[in-house]
Amino acid sequence: MNYMSKRAVYAIVFIVILAVLLTRLPKVSPLPATQSDLPQPSPGTPGQVTKTTGCQTVGGLPDSACTPGEADPRVTTANLTSTICKSGYTKTVRPVVQVTNKIKQVQMLAYGNADSLSNYELDHLIPLELGGCPDCPANLWPEPYAGSLGAKEKDKVENYLHREVCNGRLALETAQQEIAANWTAVYQRLVSP
Repeated sequence: MNYMSKRAVYAIVFIVILAVLLTRLPKVSPLPATQSDLPQPSPGTPGQVTKTTGCQTVGGLPDSACTPGEADPRVTTANLTSTICKSGYTKTVRPVVQVTNKIKQVQMLAYGNADSLSNYELDHLIPLELGGCPDCPANLWPEPYAGSLGAKEKDKVENYLHREVCNGRLALETAQQEIAANWTAVYQRLVSP
């Protein structure tokens, strides 16, 4: 076999191996371009988004028509010790940055936020540590860092409710409802003497 035919054989073998490897890669969906391209819950289920523009954050709370919150159905009272109460759980369900950055951009537009993305945290209204849906737009909103009721204050509420649930002092569903309905009221209870 001469040099050129060896190169041709190697090239063909390489292409065949590459083709086999490519067919074994997981399928990746393209990133959504607009709010309507994002996955939405079924009509009538908790977490239904009824508005995708003109959303407003008022008093630290997201617009409930845009961000009603949504729980992850895989997290239940029966499996708390193997999900949210297990150290490191949130790392196993947190979406990758490529997914959350696209959702953050869409949600920033929905909320009319024209300033820097770095001024906001793409926050889970029902946090992952309380069994919130990791990648549901109904559970994600651009929460400002600034203000007296911003992302840092909500983090305190998330940590408190997580401890209460995992210590058996509060039902999971109650914690999810409290944080989704009005996390600032829980915060006020925490900081009030």
